[in-house]
Amino acid sequence: MEKTTYQTIDEYIAQFPDTVQEILQTLRKVIQEIVPEATEKISYQMPTFALHGNLVHFAAYQSHIGLYPGASGVAAFQNEITNYKTSKGTIQFPIDQPLPYDLIRRIVAFRVDENVKKAKSKAKKKK
Repeated sequence: MEKTTYQTIDEYIAQFPDTVQEILQTLRKVIQEIVPEATEKISYQMPTFALHGNLVHFAAYQSHIGLYPGASGVAAFQNEITNYKTSKGTIQFPIDQPLPYDLIRRIVAFRVDENVKKAKSKAKKKK
């Protein structure tokens, strides 16, 4: 069986049932509101937002929506994500429950701040 490769976030989202598409489009809009200057792309075959490197990825599965803010994004919000299944760089939000958009906004903002600081630090070292 040939593996599907996606070129755009729209292509990725279109493969899901309407209810899941709605969740993914809302998640996408929430991320865009926080970081409108981010680039949208597909990375690791998942929707990805990048600004000075990858910020967050997200993906839909049968029973959850995965948010991938990296290990630092998970660690920084450790006390607020205890109700969700997590791993080093992943938070799993049950697909049958409303996503915690306020928490997601704060995680994305944290990652933006982290990437901007890292980019400034690299720029200083080059001078």
